[in-house]
Amino acid sequence: MSQYVCLECGWIYDEAKGDPARGIPPGTKWETLPMDFKCAECSIRKSDTHMWQKID
Repeated sequence: MSQYVCLECGWIYDEAKGDPARGIPPGTKWETLPMDFKCAECSIRKSDTHMWQKID
């Protein structure tokens, strides 16, 4: 499982944890999130790929 950081605000999406508060269960891979998925902090969309970086 990987993590992805929003380069706008630093919020981290952790695939292992998901985002249960927003209906995304633990284990949800980044690739399966919809393109309109937004950062929990600043609302940058997943489709803004230049704003997200994979961290291992």
